[in-house]
Amino acid sequence: MGSVDYYEILDVDRSATDDDLRRAYRRLAMRWHPDKNHTGKKDAEAKFKDITEAYNVLSDAGKRAVYDQYGEEGLRAGGAPPQPGGGADDIFAEFFGSTPFTYCNTGAGTTARAKQQAAWDAGGGYFSGFSRDQGGGAPTTTVAPPPPPVESKLACTLEELYVGVTKKMKISRNVVDASGRMKTESEILSIEVKPGWKKGTKITFPGKGNQQWSQLPADLVFVVDEKPHDVYRRDGNDLVAVARVTLAEALGGTVVVLATLDGRELAMDVSGGGDEEEEDAPVVYPGYELVVPMEGMPIAREPSRRGSLRIRFDVAFPERLTRQQRVQIKRILDAAG
Repeated sequence: MGSVDYYEILDVDRSATDDDLRRAYRRLAMRWHPDKNHTGKKDAEAKFKDITEAYNVLSDAGKRAVYDQYGEEGLRAGGAPPQPGGGADDIFAEFFGSTPFTYCNTGAGTTARAKQQAAWDAGGGYFSGFSRDQGGGAPTTTVAPPPPPVESKLACTLEELYVGVTKKMKISRNVVDASGRMKTESEILSIEVKPGWKKGTKITFPGKGNQQWSQLPADLVFVVDEKPHDVYRRDGNDLVAVARVTLAEALGGTVVVLATLDGRELAMDVSGGGDEEEEDAPVVYPGYELVVPMEGMPIAREPSRRGSLRIRFDVAFPERLTRQQRVQIKRILDAAG
């Protein structure tokens, strides 16, 4: 053996398989890439070159056989180990699709690399552009597009959508770690639900979905869903409630009291004006709607504004009346026109 031990450089056993070599190269290349080691760039460049040369030799069955028998000197006797594509960055690109650390943050041409860098950051140090050749050959350079987003419902009460809330969601997802192995990791995501958000609002967490070989991680999307409420129904930015009153209350007036979604008590006088001398005062009839401005849902894009509260009345008629009661009621109604 010569002075260079390629197995030691890649930190693998002499019995290492092709998969072992790929994983070792992946781990070390990402660790020692010069653009990731700004403080010791010169040392990193030398280390990165050694790692690439070691992988070039040990991943080639013919070169590896010569090296195992005669060492580095035997290889050099037949010619120095070539570097495919002209350099260490090229073989790095064979694994990762590009060198993800050297790109500008502006310009349309950098979009793909920016997405790859984002995938690297989201994946905890694993760049998902690597894929295995099914025949056992070298890794391919194709980076498959990310899978469709994974959607999940985010159930919210009407109270939560009225005042806003922070929801904590625990997720578990499959990821490929830096060594190329699939693992399951858990994480707690914080979702800030803003006042006024509507059913169907989507909150996207890029790269927080499951990951597969040769694919970027899927995006995780939470879709707001509204739970039914006992009193209120939402209609756009308005709230709709139904008040059931007796015929006497409808004709003679009453006060309707509702508990608001933020815990206040709202009392509304539906007595028809309250002035005993007032003529032609409106009365509550089946289907009558009382509109209370600024007591509806907050408007998400204009926090200072709110919709209206619309109270629809259901009038309960008496099931039985005496003859005298009928005569009296008829007389009053006939007089009202």
